[in-house]
Amino acid sequence: MKLRGRILIVDDEPINLEFFDVMLSKLGFQVEKAVDGEEALEKVQAGNPDLIILDNIMPKLSGWEVTRMLKHDPAYRRYRNTPIIMFSAMNEVKDRIEGFEQGVDDYITKPFNFSEVLARIRAVLRSRELSRQLARREKRIAVVESLNNSLIFFTQHIKKPIFDLLALAEKVNSRDIASVEKLLALLRKEGGEILATLRGLEDEVAELQGKGEKLKRGDLSVEDLEKKLRKHLRNWKKRQERLADAEGAPESSTAQKTTQGAEA
Repeated sequence: MKLRGRILIVDDEPINLEFFDVMLSKLGFQVEKAVDGEEALEKVQAGNPDLIILDNIMPKLSGWEVTRMLKHDPAYRRYRNTPIIMFSAMNEVKDRIEGFEQGVDDYITKPFNFSEVLARIRAVLRSRELSRQLARREKRIAVVESLNNSLIFFTQHIKKPIFDLLALAEKVNSRDIASVEKLLALLRKEGGEILATLRGLEDEVAELQGKGEKLKRGDLSVEDLEKKLRKHLRNWKKRQERLADAEGAPESSTAQKTTQGAEA
């Protein structure tokens, strides 16, 4: 499991910033630094860190204010799930509770021990990675359910043209050349459309299989897949509507010619 990543350190004491920069960089983390709350928000938007280590008492914006904005402000919705470890010199239980209620993931009181800090960093990153894995599994389940529902929808709607063909075949008089030709024409049209739709579904399945790795990494969203399936089904329905219009047009034309002949 990946326990490395981008960490944003926010503290108004330069010595703390340098200490964490050196120590965490040696351990393979990518470190960004900010000296106050406003700069922290800018760095979050610029770099989207995997973890924020945040001091509480700072100029401009306190740690709690930064946390409230990241966790509750719609403008920072994208970063709502970014974990936060907060440092503070306060050891009051009520202060810790307020921090947790605002969305702080862990809390360390100064003066701190770096081994403890590192253990907490790894624990928070481990929890974040597990949450991501769970979310990706839920997405895969949702994709399977969505595809299953789409296939059910397709099979239900493809029954009608097949039943229409069977019904017409039952009525056809084999000695009536015109009715036989009508059945053959309809069979060619409906059969062609059904085969085209099946080929389209095969392409969709092949595309899903080819993008399996992207889905596992979370690069492909459920929304993207659902859009593709909905588009495919809309195209199929449009083809069916065009077929229905085309079938109605010759009958209308024949009727018009018959009427004109009778008048003559």
